[in-house]
Amino acid sequence: MRPIVLIVEAHSMNKLLIAVVGPTGIGKTALAIAIAKHYETEIVSADSRQFYKEMKIGTAVPSSEELQEVPHHFIQQISIDQDYSVGDYEREAIVLLKSLFKKNSVVVLAGGSGLYVDAVVSGLDRFPEVDGTIRKELNYTLKQEGLQVMQERLQLLDPEYYQKVDLENPHRVIRALEVCIASGLPYSSFLNRKKTERFFKTLTVGIQAEREIVYSRINQRVDNMIEEGLLAEAKKLYPKKYLNALQTVGYREIFAYLEGKFELAFAISEIKKNTRRFAKRQLTWYRKREDILWVSHDLPAKKAIEKIQEYLTADHNA
Repeated sequence: MRPIVLIVEAHSMNKLLIAVVGPTGIGKTALAIAIAKHYETEIVSADSRQFYKEMKIGTAVPSSEELQEVPHHFIQQISIDQDYSVGDYEREAIVLLKSLFKKNSVVVLAGGSGLYVDAVVSGLDRFPEVDGTIRKELNYTLKQEGLQVMQERLQLLDPEYYQKVDLENPHRVIRALEVCIASGLPYSSFLNRKKTERFFKTLTVGIQAEREIVYSRINQRVDNMIEEGLLAEAKKLYPKKYLNALQTVGYREIFAYLEGKFELAFAISEIKKNTRRFAKRQLTWYRKREDILWVSHDLPAKKAIEKIQEYLTADHNA
């Protein structure tokens, strides 16, 4: 088994952001809480699905008991009716970190959304301006021909980004396509350019396991969500199914069931399948990172923290 991950960027600053990443359902919340308790600090969430007050079960928001163990930020702080971009998040998270670092030398970032983690750690990539008519045309095509057609077009125009984007999120697919069309260049060519210098150094701890284990945990998590009331939660949100916040795995499939397009059992199996697909892309992306130090998903939190301490000491003495 390949072990969990630690990504380190060498900076001279004495403020440390420990970012906990990994595929969905792997145990990021538990490890983030253990690390935060060890360093007597706070957690900043980078899971964009957990920002919304109305979405709890389908986004696996930490339990009330977990939220009480250490202070959390960016958990259910906005409404699904509110427009909220990754740019908004980056600005607010950096302001928050400046405040938290005044009283803490370490802060924990727990993330299920790679784009949002990257926005905090190194700033957003800058993209060319896009004519609004391109987006309108793409949205019209999406409505008329479906998401699969858009996915295939993205695969043709930018096979690299196709491998790592959440293909079940039409907003992300449309965004990539409009940049490809407007610029004549792959969306991925605008990624990973010179990053913004931050006032903290970053140690990213990413959790990894064999793919079969990840998939099994995902299947169990979806079953738990159904038992906890995902169907009732989705029914309540159905009148606003058009909102961008609800264009996400777990809700879309239940909406299709409510519209009579799916049987419930099939909708549940689709949630599992689409979540597994997303996790597969996450795993592929993380494994490309040469600056990641892996630790096993089943390593006790105490041992993981010891490894962090050992790594930091070795890095400091290098």
